[in-house]
Amino acid sequence: MTSEATTPGRTAPAGRGHRRDVLRLRRLGRAALFGAGHPPRDRLPDAIEHVAQVHRRHHAGADLDTLRRAYVLAEAAHRGQYRKSGEPYITHPLAVTLILAELGAETTTLTASLLHDTVEDTDVTLEQVRADFGDEVAHLVDGVTKLEKVDYGAAAEPETFRKMLVATGSDVRVMSIKLADRLHNMRTLGVMRPEKQARIARVTRDVLIPLAERLGVQTVKSELEDLVFAVLHPKEHGEAAELVRRHRSRPDPLERIASRVDAVLREAGITAEVQLRPRHLLSVHRARLKRGTLGPCDYSRILILVAEDADCYAVLGELHTCFTPVVSEFKDFIAAPKFNLYQSLHTAVAGEDGLVAEVLVRTHRMHRVAEAGVVALGDPHRGGDGESAPEDGERADPTRPGWLSRLLEWQRQAPDTDTFWTELRDELSRDREITVFSEADDEPPLHLPGGATCLDAAYARHGQAAHACIGARVNGRLATLRTVLRDGDTVRLLLAPEGTSWPSPEWLGYARTPAARVPIRRWLDAQRERPEAQPSAVAERPEPDHGAVPAAVRSGGPPKAGAAAAAGTDEAAEESGTEPAVVVSGAPGARLRLARCCTPVPPDAVSGFAVRRGVVTVHRDDCPVAVGMSQDGRRRLPVTWRSRSVGCRVTLHAEALGRPHLLADLTEALAAQGAAVVHAEVAPPRQQRVRHTYTLRLPDASALPRLMKAMRSVPGVYDVTRAAGTAG
Repeated sequence: MTSEATTPGRTAPAGRGHRRDVLRLRRLGRAALFGAGHPPRDRLPDAIEHVAQVHRRHHAGADLDTLRRAYVLAEAAHRGQYRKSGEPYITHPLAVTLILAELGAETTTLTASLLHDTVEDTDVTLEQVRADFGDEVAHLVDGVTKLEKVDYGAAAEPETFRKMLVATGSDVRVMSIKLADRLHNMRTLGVMRPEKQARIARVTRDVLIPLAERLGVQTVKSELEDLVFAVLHPKEHGEAAELVRRHRSRPDPLERIASRVDAVLREAGITAEVQLRPRHLLSVHRARLKRGTLGPCDYSRILILVAEDADCYAVLGELHTCFTPVVSEFKDFIAAPKFNLYQSLHTAVAGEDGLVAEVLVRTHRMHRVAEAGVVALGDPHRGGDGESAPEDGERADPTRPGWLSRLLEWQRQAPDTDTFWTELRDELSRDREITVFSEADDEPPLHLPGGATCLDAAYARHGQAAHACIGARVNGRLATLRTVLRDGDTVRLLLAPEGTSWPSPEWLGYARTPAARVPIRRWLDAQRERPEAQPSAVAERPEPDHGAVPAAVRSGGPPKAGAAAAAGTDEAAEESGTEPAVVVSGAPGARLRLARCCTPVPPDAVSGFAVRRGVVTVHRDDCPVAVGMSQDGRRRLPVTWRSRSVGCRVTLHAEALGRPHLLADLTEALAAQGAAVVHAEVAPPRQQRVRHTYTLRLPDASALPRLMKAMRSVPGVYDVTRAAGTAG
């Protein structure tokens, strides 16, 4: 991935840690430039000596020969290339590798990091990397290699991210390298044109930072947030930096509280490391927006590190005994870890002076994972202590079953670049995840983004089969498809019989996840391309106290071929299909339509009336419209049914006492009888009573009596009748 960044300019943060990184980078650059000759095989090149030292702190027995060979190849390949700052290009892969080494990445990741730009920017081929360093390194290098703009044009950047996501699906180390690469490029963004700085910062904000959060790489995420903050909001960044500067110029009262905490724990015999953890600049800015003004203890939190999980709870007990706890601030992320592997106890306590301190309690291992996320877990092909992966092919990577699996699934259904890029940003904008459970013991829990609805759960569970979803039961109560789920909910998804219900356009307003929106949009687009199969959509009507019609049942999907509506209000009707359900005597060759005003079905007594353009509409004999036409002198044509076992369309009125969830119960009854809802209306309630009107499509007219009986059995429903048109 070509690095166009240079040394920091006016937009880069001016923290001491950042200046230290710049000085370190310059030393690496001098070593790379003046120590470019090949050292003896038993000695590391000077340029990677510091990288090796950092690496050995995390992996004492690491074999450094592979790193030496990777550096020699990368330095030779990039020789003569320079960054816009004038530094040798090799300083970029060195800096990226150092970032990963400090996070605790294992040797394979560091090897690929040193080589990550060679295939993209030099004459080194992927086959050469594979031959010299093996399949794993080649996979990582290929995963972070950008697609060429000459081949993809404006789609190159989003399609590159798609390629990286797919590669990350089999090895999360691909994204680890990408994050470190972007961090170094953001550190050295200063001399780029302002508009290019802003473009890179926006992509970093919308895509890379959420990915760092999901991978649990908190160290990288926090620094990227501050760097983006400086570029996109320089005024607010400066104000936050000034607040921190003023705070640091005065004694920090949190140090006194931390000292007392340390004394309390030592007296209790708990071995612990107590330190202050400063907020980064964007966190300070957010805290100021939330609280208005910041108190003296709002710039840092107390971090307590212990050896074992049990020690965390022992520390918590001492804190809540010796200090005044702020109960509302307590969260246990050890018993229930966050979706990105994060574990800690969170609490807040007040000292004798009334100052409140936020406290984090975790083990040393939890701290490493909280800082470095999946990078701290090492090789996903092996477990945490180095054992081989199971023979069934399951990876030890704990991020694979959740959000990453969802991304990989829906991206396969989003072939066009714009849809993928838009949905990716939207998916990543959701900053939390919920877990919902199934009533069925054999179905695993679903991990969904915050704000997900029952419709999202349906597509996550059933894929395209969710096209037939009509509602859900959440925690034992019926719910509509648009119901927003909460963490820990138990969900049973209700599917209509195959071929009886389809998506409607309103579903796009209910779906929050790309895994749902993409297949819904594809299905709707496919129907629009078929002029003979236009799905109907019914505007939703407000119903304050009686539930809501599930989106799935407001559209019965595409009518049979040839379905149409006759002109005129009183004569609105639809054809019975390619094989007419009725026979009209005395009108051979006529186009037959069943009137919508009375929706006749077998074995109703029916008559036909010629209307216009050779069309005959068929009405029930007792239909007021038919009676009116007879009174006006229109001739009745004798009509007989071909069979009693034919599909039909019928309109029913359900009279009921108003109550919550009435619509959900009625639509569940309809679905259980195989009825597809084409149209649904709810009249405003009057004196505790409400009328529901459903236009339904039945696969067999003989099922109508059974359907009406099922509707009458719904609690609160006291009558179900067939609709009859009006004469006027």
